[in-house]
Amino acid sequence: MTTIRPFWEPEVETMNRADLAWLQFSRLQPLVQRCAASPFYRRLWRTSGFRPEQLDSLDDLRRIPFTCKEDLLEAQVREPPLGDLPCCPPEAWREIYPVSTADGGMLYSAYSDADLERNSEIGARILWGCGVRPGDLVHNSFGYGLFGGGLAVHRSTKTVGAGTIPIGTDSVQRQVELLFNLKPTAIVAIPSRAMYLMDRIRERGLHPRDAGLRLGIFGGEPGVAAGRDRLEQAFGLKAYDLYGITEVGPLLAAECTEQNGLHWAEDHVLVEVVDPNTRVLCRPGEMGVLVLTDLTREHMPLIRYWTGDLAVMNDEPCPCGRTHVRTVGGIRGRADAMVIFQGAKFYPAKVEQVLYAYGDLGPEYRIVLERNLGNCGDSCTVLVEAAPGSAINIRGLEDRLRRQLQDGVHPDINVQIVRYGSLERVLNTARRVEDRR
Repeated sequence: MTTIRPFWEPEVETMNRADLAWLQFSRLQPLVQRCAASPFYRRLWRTSGFRPEQLDSLDDLRRIPFTCKEDLLEAQVREPPLGDLPCCPPEAWREIYPVSTADGGMLYSAYSDADLERNSEIGARILWGCGVRPGDLVHNSFGYGLFGGGLAVHRSTKTVGAGTIPIGTDSVQRQVELLFNLKPTAIVAIPSRAMYLMDRIRERGLHPRDAGLRLGIFGGEPGVAAGRDRLEQAFGLKAYDLYGITEVGPLLAAECTEQNGLHWAEDHVLVEVVDPNTRVLCRPGEMGVLVLTDLTREHMPLIRYWTGDLAVMNDEPCPCGRTHVRTVGGIRGRADAMVIFQGAKFYPAKVEQVLYAYGDLGPEYRIVLERNLGNCGDSCTVLVEAAPGSAINIRGLEDRLRRQLQDGVHPDINVQIVRYGSLERVLNTARRVEDRR
């Protein structure tokens, strides 16, 4: 009987830290030299005084200034469509994906053949680490349009020898039909969409467990940690967190079967967590902004890219045997989604963690900030839907939630439970904050 290997690339995933650091530097140094030939990086690095010849070790990475989304947008406006980053000639472009910006604009990221192959290899490592094996059938509900995650999962599933149901963002009716008719063993989805699907299955008189799913891989929103128990209990699966970002790669990190943090493909991407105020590197266990540096991107490599995503890093070995660093608790939220209320600061993900612990509540909620014109004071109310068909003591549960949120998040938060279906469906934690002040 053939034993299936526990790692997709064992020689890389279990590499000792000293050898991994050498591999990273051997890739970083020529990449920085190549980037120095581009007008984009020459312009960006000029004011900081950084010169490529100063890069003598991985520690020297800190000398390089951050690359922000605004820098990329400015370059693409100056020289459309892709700016003046290091790029292959247009005939080498294979796929281009847009990323929406806060002002409604578009930032474009292009991939070459080599970049797409790299994405598939990282994705295969991720799927394998979550437990996908040859012969599995994956229900892929990531979008197949201008969201790169759908196609990346599709290719990676093929690489590991599994099958794919390319359902994308098709209707809930079709999603349920294919889940129960084809009985896939795994699902890839945005967490809030999976919860919405869970409720729709129950409304049809079915039980989510009867779909027969063994595992779920969830990404596209801040970590699955808050809703993990609910998803696992409803579908009878093991739920794994997944992370990717279009500007760097649609699939970059995911949990292993230990479910103890996102494992990064550090041979392809250098990972830092930086204090958003001091811009100093955080110590393990401290929360800061995730900063990523491409090591193997051919077309549009990004050096110290400021993602805006909040994370906590852990560099201790994982019981699974993998040696690459982990992001414990997944992505905690967005630095630009911080709620400031009565002089205090908190992130929506902290509210979500409290709400998702209650099975009598639905997945949709809003954090509503308003100004009282009478006394000019601010108010903060959490609106949350009751779960479909739940028979709860609304007043009692509101009081319990209010006490828990006031103790753990902010002392002046109010709670109101509303009818299921009364809140608009959104697929982004940040959009659940309504600031009406």
